[in-house]
Amino acid sequence: MDLSDFIFRHAGFTPDKPALRFEGGTLTYAAMAARIEAAARALKSELRVGRGDRVAVLAANHPDYLVLLYACARLGAMLVPLNWRLAVPEQLFTLTDASVGALLVEKDFGSVIAPLAEALPQTRVVGLDFAPAGGWSFEELLASRCGESRNPRIDLSAPLLVVYTSGTTGRPKGAVLRQEALFWNGVMSQHMHGLTANDHVLTVLPLFHVGGLNIQTTPALHHGATVTLHPRFAPETTLAAIACDRPTLAVLVPATMQAMITHPAWNSTDLSSLRALTTGSTIVPQNLIDAFEQRGVPVLQVYGSTETCPIAIYTTLHGDRSRPGSTGLPGLACEAKIVDEAGAEVVPGVAGEIAVRGPNVVFEYWGNELATREALRDGWYLSGDVGTRDADGYFYVHDRKKNMIISGGENIYPAEIERVLLAHPAVAEAAVIGRPDPRWQEVPVAHVVLRPGAAADAEALKAHVATELARFKLPREVIFADALPRNAMGKVQHFRLRQRSS
Repeated sequence: MDLSDFIFRHAGFTPDKPALRFEGGTLTYAAMAARIEAAARALKSELRVGRGDRVAVLAANHPDYLVLLYACARLGAMLVPLNWRLAVPEQLFTLTDASVGALLVEKDFGSVIAPLAEALPQTRVVGLDFAPAGGWSFEELLASRCGESRNPRIDLSAPLLVVYTSGTTGRPKGAVLRQEALFWNGVMSQHMHGLTANDHVLTVLPLFHVGGLNIQTTPALHHGATVTLHPRFAPETTLAAIACDRPTLAVLVPATMQAMITHPAWNSTDLSSLRALTTGSTIVPQNLIDAFEQRGVPVLQVYGSTETCPIAIYTTLHGDRSRPGSTGLPGLACEAKIVDEAGAEVVPGVAGEIAVRGPNVVFEYWGNELATREALRDGWYLSGDVGTRDADGYFYVHDRKKNMIISGGENIYPAEIERVLLAHPAVAEAAVIGRPDPRWQEVPVAHVVLRPGAAADAEALKAHVATELARFKLPREVIFADALPRNAMGKVQHFRLRQRSS
């Protein structure tokens, strides 16, 4: 059995049930299964995609993104999602590093085709919504199908995804996730959300990231639910979809939550269909959680990474959500612990690195044995995130290990300074980094975006931080900006802030 069998089984039980809705159209489970079958036949017969081959996709969210995922599962091939926000040289790095044999690309992102032909002349290119010069359109490819649609002896142990990390330092690494990682990730999503076939998931986060792909989207399809896809996030269309399409579940990151609650339509939009909103990706300011909870929408938190598919630690709809700042308990199908520099587990309340073990964890980094050895120790994935757990086992994420500031021998976690800054009424966004200092080794520097029409100077913000934190944690400088650099999932790119401050 491979992961695509979930779609085919639902096509047998509920053939007319909507699987995917997109821009006014509907793909039933029967129609989705047929399209997966056709795509797998075409990839195999026309593009010579076989077991272990890499197929890349460069597109905004679209039903065929998921069709390609399950067609690759059927063949034992691997899908390589490309971040459309990256520059062409960055995309070429991924394509080259993964030795991609076929690329399916939307016309809007076709600028990668010419340099790809020079760098990887053997890579076959298919246009998802157009016919590139001398190549196929996806519809033409599907019409050409012949032969078998699956390879024998493919099961859940087969690698399925090569998802490249954001590359905040150095070159991105391709995290290889097996089909079983997505299966167990779906089991934990079901437990987290109480997910059933009656649910309707709204997906607005990009499918090139495991958050958009796997927190709710693929689990919903595995359980026979309905997914509405948006090509990309926009606050006005998301609010309108919640009011009109009546989804029961959705995932947002803090940056998109902020965009929602500051939109003029926020207070007038009917949110009552939502059983829950899930958030994570980075530390979630309490004011964003409160804004949704006050509108009657329970907010669930999930912690994980590309390497955990991503679900690893979470709160549940009917569990304890009363612990401010907690991201919850280890998931139903994995383990988590806090370890010190030597890898030994620490006692509750002591900060250390979060480690995760389970069938949802990354198999390896593509072609990077050294990175694999550094990240995986005795089956445990070392996340690089600093956190604590309390006496009841609930986890709290403090910051990225590499973001920690050591000032005069004291450890400073930028996230706690950011939390206090975000509580100031004039502050819309805040990020804190360390800057080299000849006396203290490092000192904290705050980058701040003010709310429209608000006013606050650096001294006022420092005084505000001083009301809650020790003096050595006060920002030595406050730099005001119009916006903070963020990646596709809304995480602040601290390395770019360091470049600004240098």
